[in-house]
Amino acid sequence: MAFALGWLKTERAPVPVIVVGNLVAGGAGKTPTVISLVQALRQSGWTPGVISRGHGRSSHAAVEVRDDSPVADVGDEPLLIRRRTRAPVWVARRRIDAARRLCAAHAEVNVLVADDGLQHLALARAVQIIVFDDRGVGNGWQLPAGPLRQPHPTHVPVNSHVLYNAERASTPWPGTLAQRRLAGAVLLQDWWRGAAPSLPALQALRGRPVLAAAGMAAPQRFFVMLRDAGLQPTPLPLPDHHAYEQLPWPADTADVLVTEKDAVKLPRVTEGATRIWVVALDFQLPQDFSTAVLDNLRLVYRP
Repeated sequence: MAFALGWLKTERAPVPVIVVGNLVAGGAGKTPTVISLVQALRQSGWTPGVISRGHGRSSHAAVEVRDDSPVADVGDEPLLIRRRTRAPVWVARRRIDAARRLCAAHAEVNVLVADDGLQHLALARAVQIIVFDDRGVGNGWQLPAGPLRQPHPTHVPVNSHVLYNAERASTPWPGTLAQRRLAGAVLLQDWWRGAAPSLPALQALRGRPVLAAAGMAAPQRFFVMLRDAGLQPTPLPLPDHHAYEQLPWPADTADVLVTEKDAVKLPRVTEGATRIWVVALDFQLPQDFSTAVLDNLRLVYRP
């Protein structure tokens, strides 16, 4: 309301910004959407960078995310985005600070993707992507009575595109279904060295006793995808952004499956006989959705 009335000023980044966010608390699929959007922007000739607040980090300073950045300094999702996209990534308490520092350090960047920040109205955006999972808007109430971070408008806001990280649309808003599947598995130490996951490695775990750990807002989604891939994991749900200060599974566990969001918080070399497998998600934006977002960006952005 304060921004709508002009009491507070919206600040503009040096280049156009695409905000990826959601209306409900908890993860709905923002991070894989950011990763896929960065890839789509590159394929269309843009040079993207990514900005984020960096949830759970120990500092509010503006920091560039590097391959060897400690999670405590930059946050788990920005580090994962950096590893998956190789794009410049900066985090800061004020996203406009991250935007300015990134653009100053990387003059080649001509578009920014803001990981989260739908409700951060201080940062001007050209286009926004609103991501829903199968929860939709829940009971329709705002926090704390319901899951909504903000009221759910009757109509899709201008210059907004709706993406459903679900089997079907979970709100009345028209939107596009994301294409998602498991890309495969790779041993943790090989993942840290940059090795790609493979489907044969994941399929080889069928019929074996495995434990699946997931520190995310909706861990059940990971467990269901593993079962759909033919595995029968023992689920170990953990709090979102779990710190992994200690390994949460029994020391005699033979095989453990984790998400990439968990992997960035695990040591590059682990002790004991447990084999830790990183299971990656192949998350794709449909071509017509990417085209609509990028056409919208070109239409509304005026340097």
